[in-house]
Amino acid sequence: MIPGFLLDLGAVLSLVPLALVNGRPNAGRDGPFWVAAALAVAGPAVHAASQVVGPWNTGFAMAMWVAVAVSMALFLLLAVVSRRAWRLAPLLAPYMIGLSLLAVVWRWAAGPRLTAPVPDAWVELHIGVSVVTYGLLTLSAVAALAAFLQERALKRKKRNALTAILPPVMDSEGLQVRLLVATEVVLGLGLVTGMAVQYLETAELIQVSHKTTLSILAFVVIGGLLLGQRLWGLRGRAAARVVLVAYLLLTLAYPGVKFVTDVLLA
Repeated sequence: MIPGFLLDLGAVLSLVPLALVNGRPNAGRDGPFWVAAALAVAGPAVHAASQVVGPWNTGFAMAMWVAVAVSMALFLLLAVVSRRAWRLAPLLAPYMIGLSLLAVVWRWAAGPRLTAPVPDAWVELHIGVSVVTYGLLTLSAVAALAAFLQERALKRKKRNALTAILPPVMDSEGLQVRLLVATEVVLGLGLVTGMAVQYLETAELIQVSHKTTLSILAFVVIGGLLLGQRLWGLRGRAAARVVLVAYLLLTLAYPGVKFVTDVLLA
């Protein structure tokens, strides 16, 4: 129990520097930022890897740690390829800390364990695609929130310490769109691999469930938003709200279903 708690504590604390590093005077994509970002990836990743021993752990806490680790890894990659993405850290890191605390609180909620030491290739692929999808949409939702906050600050002609750190509206919206496109592609792949796994298990392509229905709805909502942006230039608060709705749907489909089955119904 104590080693497990210390591992939880270390993983949560590893995210704190990233939440604070951009508050420094003249902060930038410099050494302290990269150290904080690398630490924020390593902490949750090591925690998640430590639980992949023996039968595959499908519990709520494991799902949260994997989601946090993948989201932070994708953020680090995004910060490497985009000059403005690092500015999302003050929104992303506190949210990741919140998800980590949920994993700590419900670390006892163990889901069903698969009988094999690791899932077969199709299931592994489906799990990997699913968590990458959730990580990409997490970053897109954070970028949408940044655009929303910046636009509101501009309309009110009142900036604060947070909006001074966040990316400008145009940069936030650009990140949001690119991440949405990537999310739509990977989510489509996830739906295909999910159908493949379902077919291998039951000889049926689609089995109606909350997770499947919510995932398909998220796919449709994201596709509709991208089409609206392409044809009618949908942007600003309206686009941010649609992104957050899509994120809510995918959250309900992935960790939400896990929470209900492993915590509420356990």
